[in-house]
Amino acid sequence: MGAMLNWPILSIITFLPALGALAILLGRGTQEEKDQHARFMALLFTLVTLALTLILWWKFDSTTAAFQFVEAHDWLGNGIEYKMGVDGISVLFVVLTGMLMPLCILASWRSIHKRVPEYMIAFLVLETLMMGVFSALDLFLFYLFFEAGLIPMFLIIGVWGGARRVYASFKFFLYTLAGSVLMLIAIMAMYWQAGTTDIVTLLEGPYPFPPAMQPWLWLAFFASFAVKMPMWPVHTWLPDAHVEAPTAGSVILAGILLKMGGYGFLRFSLPMFPLGTEMFAPLVFTLSLIAIVYTSLVALVQEDIKKLIAYSSVAHMGLVTLGIFTLNHQGIDGAIFQMISHGFVSGALFLCVGVVYDRMHTREIRAYGGLVNRMPMYAFAFMVFTLANVGLPGTSGFVGEFLSLLGAFEANSWLAIVATSGVVLSAAYALYLYRRVIFGKLDKASLQALADLTPREIIILAPLVIVTILLGVYPKPVFSVTGPSVTHLIDLNRAGLAEAKAELAAQGKHP
Repeated sequence: MGAMLNWPILSIITFLPALGALAILLGRGTQEEKDQHARFMALLFTLVTLALTLILWWKFDSTTAAFQFVEAHDWLGNGIEYKMGVDGISVLFVVLTGMLMPLCILASWRSIHKRVPEYMIAFLVLETLMMGVFSALDLFLFYLFFEAGLIPMFLIIGVWGGARRVYASFKFFLYTLAGSVLMLIAIMAMYWQAGTTDIVTLLEGPYPFPPAMQPWLWLAFFASFAVKMPMWPVHTWLPDAHVEAPTAGSVILAGILLKMGGYGFLRFSLPMFPLGTEMFAPLVFTLSLIAIVYTSLVALVQEDIKKLIAYSSVAHMGLVTLGIFTLNHQGIDGAIFQMISHGFVSGALFLCVGVVYDRMHTREIRAYGGLVNRMPMYAFAFMVFTLANVGLPGTSGFVGEFLSLLGAFEANSWLAIVATSGVVLSAAYALYLYRRVIFGKLDKASLQALADLTPREIIILAPLVIVTILLGVYPKPVFSVTGPSVTHLIDLNRAGLAEAKAELAAQGKHP
């Protein structure tokens, strides 16, 4: 197994799904045979990719903050390379992506009937692009993967979505594209200033970006990552996208794509623009608190299950940005754990919605009630994910929320007090949803014949139940990996801030 280290494992993990898409394109036979071929090829290639990500996690050295499994090859010249690598932060997102994708393929097995090969190809291409985002160690390579991911998700929502799919897909595309254009301008400015797009070189310093430049670069990156998370007030594309997207599309949106914003803050904003980070941290805190409280209140009045969970995601991402910009170990650790946990829990909640939607073809809360009488296994799984979403101790949701709030309290006690009100509100809307859907009398004729989870649905939800509980009682597998990288990130931020302030002082300017 030691020979595995000599393989270009990250390139294989990244481009293997694209190879699966090619295998689907080569399928022959009747339309039904092509559909079955596409399903099996997509499942096979996502499972092999998952196996490779688990090997990557197993072989990862958690005692160092250095980038590992680094691959570097000439690409465009003039300091722009094809460079891949992972550290203790990005490796977890690679594993998260690998774990969710086979579940998405299984969730789409029966529910997608039209253009099945094209649907599976879109998901496999999307997996390649998401893996590339978390593995890229070159700014232009990162931007290429980051921006190209819009295309397959745009198609997934626009072709296989609901009645307002075209509106939702264009809104998603335009919001995220507008933010990313500013990031591209910033990347070009960084290249002209530093003469390289190598992320490792830019991280380790000496910092090539003068103090006067850092706030502008920070704002340009913030525009892209804030939309992607999404932060209030640029969050309005998310509920529409979730409601119209097919179930698997919602899983990937909530589970992976939203995390790219938080990952971007950790990879670029904090270590590369420390002066901008300090300057605009109060802005981030304000927007985060508004998101936590306001979107939780909005979630309380929703009648569509998917839209309620979508607003819940915005509130939880507000807790993530709050933790990241506390700039202390507890806050950043909590934010990373919250992103990983939310990837599993929110993805599972959308899968649970898909289970009943496939049977009833409605997401209206009032259409349900008393499901525990007909679907006890479903009620149990939904309960686990609902309690994790609330942050109940013993579930993965508690660990991330607690540490994020602890970090916020260390930074400013009022931040933690206001943010904690969001935790209370999350319990209100999540438990209210659960009571209306699961409990009560089974008095609706349309619900009388509902069947409990099928073997395929059990295979999809069981691993998520296990991970949600396991990480809640034993979070060490995450923290042992992230610990050195988070410490190094904080050290980079503080060293860069001290360097920028010293330069300003030398110029006779107030830092």
